[in-house]
Amino acid sequence: MRHIFIVNPHSGPKDITETLRAQLDTLKVSDPIEVYITTGPGDATREVRRRCDETQEELRFYACGGDGTLNEVVNGAVGCELAAVASYPCGSGNDFVKYFGGKRFFLDLEAQMKGEVHPIDLIRVNDRYSVNVVNLGFEAKAAARMVSFRRFPLLRGQRSYYAAVVATLIDGMKNRCKITADGETVWNGPMLLSSAANGEYVGGSFRCAPRALVNDGLLDMLVVSPISILRFAKMIGMYQRGEHLDAPEMKDCMHYYRVRKIEYEAAKPFMICLDGEILQGSHFTVSIEPQALRFVVPAGAEHTGLGVDIEAEKA
Repeated sequence: MRHIFIVNPHSGPKDITETLRAQLDTLKVSDPIEVYITTGPGDATREVRRRCDETQEELRFYACGGDGTLNEVVNGAVGCELAAVASYPCGSGNDFVKYFGGKRFFLDLEAQMKGEVHPIDLIRVNDRYSVNVVNLGFEAKAAARMVSFRRFPLLRGQRSYYAAVVATLIDGMKNRCKITADGETVWNGPMLLSSAANGEYVGGSFRCAPRALVNDGLLDMLVVSPISILRFAKMIGMYQRGEHLDAPEMKDCMHYYRVRKIEYEAAKPFMICLDGEILQGSHFTVSIEPQALRFVVPAGAEHTGLGVDIEAEKA
């Protein structure tokens, strides 16, 4: 087996290339190890796909960056029976790995090397794939703003998301869309947000889909009705803790479904966010692709359904 570390040098607060190389030098592994440094957006997908097309050996790709880097590696590896994808989470949010206990397990390279491969579902969005969560409405607009806010030193990390949420209160509270789920129209009008989830977390600390499972062949879809800013302020803490689906005071505005295929349509183009990547269009088909990816779960990591300690993740 060949271990290939795909490093995004611009992900996270600093370039981790030299730190990673030093850690790899301490490992006692007989298998060949390579480090590939990406050169720009889309390069990880192209490099992984090239390797998959040319391989006759088992490959294990390590996405070294945030959720966007993981998304690119996944899009390159999907469909290759000899490829497995691992995550070395050194970006800002690192949301997907929280499903399996958090980044402390995934930053342990020995645990990664001993990790087992598990088949997991993927979300297909038109001709792209998402491993974690697809958002539109308020969250997509906030995610788009967060990218620009990260350019400012004082708004890096989690602070960029909070700043984006505050800014989006101005123009993101009502978003018009028609939603068809498994052939039935379930929504047609204004909404606050909608999400289609495979994993649990978005925005670094928000547990948007606490009931999601990555291997059940279903999307956890949520639609939130338009609400006032005051009520939004009350909801945000519940949303962060994953309590919003069961809160009696939120029952009237939470619309939850478990489905296989969703159509999002609107008269005007809107933004959709998949694993932190922003797309624009007026019609998106979102579907679940059961067991479409071989994903490496490090030794000791597991899914408990209880969420993770966000403060420990920040540390």
